[in-house]
Amino acid sequence: MVDHLLGTWKSTSCENFDAYMKELGVGLATRKLGKLAKPSVTISADGDVVTIQTKSAFKNNEISFKLGEEFDETTPDDRKTKSIVTLENGSLNQVQNWDGKETTIKRQVVDGKMVVECTMNDITCTRIYEKA
Repeated sequence: MVDHLLGTWKSTSCENFDAYMKELGVGLATRKLGKLAKPSVTISADGDVVTIQTKSAFKNNEISFKLGEEFDETTPDDRKTKSIVTLENGSLNQVQNWDGKETTIKRQVVDGKMVVECTMNDITCTRIYEKA
């Protein structure tokens, strides 16, 4: 299932995050704080329920879900979304929908690092995490 993603991951680099947050509609003050955050992400599974905890100096967030089942999510920037997460070719793919908008978050392990690609419209942010 998601075994290769389980564990705690620490942010090591982030590319194009400000542009991505701007595309989401995040305000300037929140974007400035977001750019400074070096979050850690813990992915765990209990049976068929997967939990992703994100912790940083500015904001903590947690989602729990079953693969392929839609759930309500309040994002760290306070968007209320309908989200669904699927597993495709070892990649954990999350789609968030709100107010007629959509963004995708793709988590996969590449060369022992977790690569997270966040895409909205033609803007993609890439975040790299290493096992903590």
